[in-house]
Amino acid sequence: MAISDFDPPERFVAGTVGPPGGRTFFLQARGQGRLVSVSIEKVQVSILAERISDLLDSVGGIAASDAVAEHVADTEALETPIEDEFRVDTVSLAWDESRSSVIIECHDRDPEQDAEGEAVRVVLDPTHARAFARRCQAIVAAGRPPCPFCGQPLDPEGHICPRANGYKR
Repeated sequence: MAISDFDPPERFVAGTVGPPGGRTFFLQARGQGRLVSVSIEKVQVSILAERISDLLDSVGGIAASDAVAEHVADTEALETPIEDEFRVDTVSLAWDESRSSVIIECHDRDPEQDAEGEAVRVVLDPTHARAFARRCQAIVAAGRPPCPFCGQPLDPEGHICPRANGYKR
């Protein structure tokens, strides 16, 4: 398995390309003179952010608070060119107790079933992990607004709402 290892990265962010409703999500890691971008599903970004926050909350005093993470927040756009190395299939998350670090691995296929393939491994301290999770939550929330009736995303031209018996709003 080919693994791109960033321990620690100079920069690790999630970002999007495209308009709401047609966005492609990416994770991007930079370090040691190289830049790796991988495409990922929106739901994977959302779950990753949630799990990182839960993990940091569970380790208590070691984990960075939101106030501290705000000072290292990365609000810059993705770096260009944005060419994905692979599409993420499996994401794993771990806490390294000895280093007090979060480890994120993204694989192009299930590593349990296939030893071949590509992966990106990123090791983050708690402060940068919390800032990464907050950015993930922000980019997921920046999509289309939800329908006030059914909660599904609204397109600019409206949508067929199941709660309104199929009438377009």
